[in-house]
Amino acid sequence: MSAPEHALPEHRIGLGLGANLGDPPASLRRAIGLLREAGLVFDAISSLYATKPWGVTDQPDFVNACALARTVLEPLALLDLVKATERAMGRRETRRWGPRVIDIDLLFCDNLSWRDDRLTLPHPGVLERAFVLLPLAEIAPDLVIAGRRLKDVAAEAAAETSGVVRLAPF
Repeated sequence: MSAPEHALPEHRIGLGLGANLGDPPASLRRAIGLLREAGLVFDAISSLYATKPWGVTDQPDFVNACALARTVLEPLALLDLVKATERAMGRRETRRWGPRVIDIDLLFCDNLSWRDDRLTLPHPGVLERAFVLLPLAEIAPDLVIAGRRLKDVAAEAAAETSGVVRLAPF
């Protein structure tokens, strides 16, 4: 049986989540719950990872995770949902790469290349940051981004860093 003609196409997306204020594991779980309530369908969620701060290092360690989901939202509407979720959880704009109660990044949407003043896809740091690569490769090892297979790039990153440590299942 085929889908009804009026059905909206689903997009496969990747999300990166992080927090280092309050109870970071609880914040990541709450963010997933709120996004699920908003209609995202989660297919996989990585383990939680402890991560040394990146960019600005005079702050507490982060807890990070990645998730694969499906949505009918287009990229900018999805970005709006992510930002609204962050605000609902108490996120306030502070210094770039500073401490936060929650951070949710849209890592990719299908194989889409997108660049405007609000959003770049795939996320420009996805292949450069071990705190994204390791959890994303855990749940999508054969995913190819910018012509590179995640498990290959993650293996290189794991060999170069000890600042990302797997903590526990989500």
